[in-house]
Amino acid sequence: MERIPILHIPIDILSSEGVLRRCTELCRMAGQFHMMTPNPEMLVEASKNAEFKKVLQNSSLNIPDGVGLVWALRRVARRGARSSTSQSDVPQRITGTDTLLSLLSLQARLCPPERVFLLGSAPGIAERAAEELKRRNPAIKEIGTWSGSPKEDDKEDILRRINAFSPTLLFVAFGAPAQDLWIARNLAKMPSVKIAMGVGGALDFIAGKRKRAPVWMQRAGIEWLWRLILEPRRIGRIWNAVVVFPWLFLMSSRGADQVSSG
Repeated sequence: MERIPILHIPIDILSSEGVLRRCTELCRMAGQFHMMTPNPEMLVEASKNAEFKKVLQNSSLNIPDGVGLVWALRRVARRGARSSTSQSDVPQRITGTDTLLSLLSLQARLCPPERVFLLGSAPGIAERAAEELKRRNPAIKEIGTWSGSPKEDDKEDILRRINAFSPTLLFVAFGAPAQDLWIARNLAKMPSVKIAMGVGGALDFIAGKRKRAPVWMQRAGIEWLWRLILEPRRIGRIWNAVVVFPWLFLMSSRGADQVSSG
């Protein structure tokens, strides 16, 4: 499994099928694993948030979710190919929502006894998402849910609920960076959980609260425009993704080139 560093964050280069194979391996290994789906906004946040940066650097799997991040990965991969006899697989975007859906389909097909817990989003959303996931995957009979919050006051109640349900897969929808900071701080306190993953707005999409961009917009790399039209308040996050991240990456790449040429 190849990892390419972008702004000092290792990003895994895997196909969608490779991600599922890797998750199957992790489920069979000893230990607990934190999967993350970094996007440009998250890397911008990590550039000024040392704790979040450390979490990204130490996660078990970092799947690129964001066209800007894929653009950066491909630039690095092309540059490395000029001085190497072997080329990497072409990096591709793998969204958190699609990964969650694929994992649930795989889990239902290969590991029916395993249990799933959905944590976060607005009250009632996780329950609606759970019903939709069970409709798509009839082999899954029960999915634990709780809205909760990343606040310290809610932690003990959340841990009690999760440990009582004893899930193997945990999906947390508190939004970044809160969801992954919460996982990093609490994963060891949930011994049944093999894989924990922050999923942002995925539960909203699955529950039907929000619509995903049309497939053609996703493929064209302009899903951010769809989100901006529907949610103008996201302008700050969009700015970080389409302006700040490319600038940080290009400045970082320029510095690396100067060091290598020196």
